Amino acid sequence: MNRRQFAARSLAAAAGVALSPLRNHALTPAASPTAAQTANTAPGAIPDSVIKEARFPEGFLWGLATASYQNEGAWNEDGKGESIWDRFTHSPGKIRGGVTGDVACNQYHLYAQDIALAKQLNIKTYRFSISWPRIQPTGSGAPNMKGIDHYSRFVDTLLAAGIRPWCTLYHWDLPQALEDRGGWPNRDLANYFAEYAGILAKHLGDRITVWAPFNMPWAIAFMGYAAGAFPPNRTSFPDFLKAAHTLALAQSQAHRSIKAASSKATIGSAYEMAPAYPATGSDADRAAAARYHAMNNVFFLEAAMKGRYPDAFIGEPPLDIMGFQPGDEKLLQAPLDWVGFHYYTRRIVSDAGKTRAFGGSFSGTEIESGATGARDPYTGLRATMPTEGPLTEAGLEVWPRGIYDLVTQISREYNHPLIEITESGCGYLDGPDEEQHGRIPDQRRIQWYRQHLAELARAIDEGARVRAYHAWTLLDNFQWGEGFTERYGLIYCDFRNQKRTIKDSGHWYGKVAAANKLDV
Repeated sequence: MNRRQFAARSLAAAAGVALSPLRNHALTPAASPTAAQTANTAPGAIPDSVIKEARFPEGFLWGLATASYQNEGAWNEDGKGESIWDRFTHSPGKIRGGVTGDVACNQYHLYAQDIALAKQLNIKTYRFSISWPRIQPTGSGAPNMKGIDHYSRFVDTLLAAGIRPWCTLYHWDLPQALEDRGGWPNRDLANYFAEYAGILAKHLGDRITVWAPFNMPWAIAFMGYAAGAFPPNRTSFPDFLKAAHTLALAQSQAHRSIKAASSKATIGSAYEMAPAYPATGSDADRAAAARYHAMNNVFFLEAAMKGRYPDAFIGEPPLDIMGFQPGDEKLLQAPLDWVGFHYYTRRIVSDAGKTRAFGGSFSGTEIESGATGARDPYTGLRATMPTEGPLTEAGLEVWPRGIYDLVTQISREYNHPLIEITESGCGYLDGPDEEQHGRIPDQRRIQWYRQHLAELARAIDEGARVRAYHAWTLLDNFQWGEGFTERYGLIYCDFRNQKRTIKDSGHWYGKVAAANKLDV
C-alpha cells in the first residue's frame, strides 16, 4: 500500500469509525456540571452522598505507579549507562532548584523497604519502569547482567509480597548514546527498542505477565522534540512527527518481541489522556476537540489496534514528514490485550486552523496554556487547562467528572476493552506536623481521590470494564523539571535522610484497597 492509499484509507476509516462516535457522544462544551455536582460548592465537585455510595467490584486491583528515574537514584552504579535525563539534569538551568535524580528516593538500594510499605497499604498491583541504560548502557548489544539481576530481585520481592509486577519498558530515560544517534526521530530506534524488549521478556517474562512499552508516548515525542521542555530540548515540529512514528513502530515491534519470548505476556499501554471539551458549540471547535482526542489520546492506540493513524491533522496526514514507508501499516498493528491510560485533568480546545502563529507554554506535561495561535502547524488547535475548578498545589485543575467522561468515551470507541488506570493523582506539599508527632494530615489529597474514584466507580457501574487503578505515586519523588518542589506520594520522603512516612492519604488508600469502597 502506498502513502496516498494509506492516507485515503486512514481518513475514510477515521471518519467512519473514530470521529463518528465523537459526534454522536460529543463531550459538551466546557463540560457543564451535573445537577448532583452543583449541590456542592466547588465547581465540578462530587457530593459526599455520591461518594459514600461508591463501590468497586470484587477482585478490583488497587495499585500504585512509579518510574525508574524518579525513584531509583544510583545513576552510575553497577554498569548503568548515561540517560538523557542524567545529561539534562546535570546541565545548569534545567531543573527547578538545581537538583538531579542522581539519588532521588534511593529506591535502587531501598526497594525492599518500599515494597514492604506497599504491602502494608494493601497494594495488589505495582507499576514500575525499567531503566533502559541500566540494561543496555549504550542502548544496544549484550545486556548488563547486574541490571538484569537487580530487576529480577525487585520482581521476586513484589511477588513474595503478593503484589502483581506491572512493567513499563520505558519511562523517558533513553540511553544518551541513542540520542547521540538521532534520538526517537531516527527510525532505527524502533529496532533497538524491540531488541531491548526481547531481552527483558527473556529474563523476566517467566514472572512478569503485564507489560506496556511506553509511558506517555505523545509526551516523549512532543515535549522532547517540539516543545523542547524535556530532553533532548529540540524545537522541531518535523522531528516531533518523525519521533511519533518511530514510537508507534517501536510499540508494535516491542509487542511482538515480548510475545515471542514469553507465552505468559499480556501487552497493554500507559498512554496520557485528557478529555477534550470544545470551547464553544461551534463546528470548528468541536472538530478541533476531536483532533485533540485523536492526537493526544488515541494516536498510538489507533495505530496498535488498527494499523493506522486517526484523523488528527488538518488535511492529509503528513506521512512523508513522518517518514512513513510502504508496509508500515502492517508493522504498526499489534492489538493490545487491554488498554491503560492516565488521568489527571481536562482540556478545553478551540480551533486555530487559520493562524500562522505556533507554539504555547507547558508546565510539566499537564498544564498547557499561553498559546496565541495553534499549538503546531499540523493539528491546528489551541488547548488549555482550564481553572474553573480548584487547583492543586502543582497547579492542575481538580475536575473529577473528567475521568468518567474519558473512561466511558474510550469504552465506547474501542468496543469496551479491559481498562487499567495507569496513573492518577495530585500534588500537595503537606509535610510532617510536629504537634501531631510527625503525622502528615493531607486531607486535600484524600478528598481528591474520593471524588475521582467516585466518578470512576460510576463509569464501572455503567458498564466500563475497568479492572485496576494505579495511584500516582508511592513516594514523593523527583518530579522531572519541577525537581523536588512537588509532592505526589502517598508516602512522604525526606530527601535529606530518605526517611519514609505514610501520609494520612496512604493510610486511607490502604483502607479503601481492603474494603473496595470509599466510605472508610
